Amino acid sequence: MTPPTSSSTVTLNINGEKHTLTVDHRTTLLDALRDRLDLTGTKKGCDHGQCGACTVLVDGRRTVSCLQLAVASEGREITTVEGVAEGERLHPVQQAFLDLDGFQCGYCTPGQICSAVAVIEEHAAGWPSAVTADVRPEAGPPPLTTEEIKERMSGNLCRCGAYGQIAQAVARAAAEASTEKLTEETTV
Repeated sequence: MTPPTSSSTVTLNINGEKHTLTVDHRTTLLDALRDRLDLTGTKKGCDHGQCGACTVLVDGRRTVSCLQLAVASEGREITTVEGVAEGERLHPVQQAFLDLDGFQCGYCTPGQICSAVAVIEEHAAGWPSAVTADVRPEAGPPPLTTEEIKERMSGNLCRCGAYGQIAQAVARAAAEASTEKLTEETTV
């Protein structure tokens, strides 16, 4: 009898590129990104899913990559901070973080940026948060207040305390995304 294998070959679609790797079944997505693919923008913080430093987007949703197994990520669209920009043009969230000093040491910034990208999309889709007053679908998206932003970003910790600037950066990027959407709708 052949003993079961403890590794698998997987193909991960990361930032629009396919990467085939043989990984131990226990390898996290975070470790595959950093140690095997040299995508070091995603940071290892607590390694327990509590700080958000390792946040990436999996199929457009926020995921703490330290708790996601690489083998469970096969066939999914993974976006890291390296894949958020459009070529040389920074994503509006990245630009707002730069313009408004939404970082100090920068360690948590990649996770904050990935989370903020998803927050803006979740808000635009009408997803409520724990502080949303009217959660009825027909109410539509609530105003993206500082309180809403702070609640939605609460899974990402910043040890430097740049929360005020982070909230401002998310608000600015969301306003730009809303303006861009209105412009697209009126030109169609």
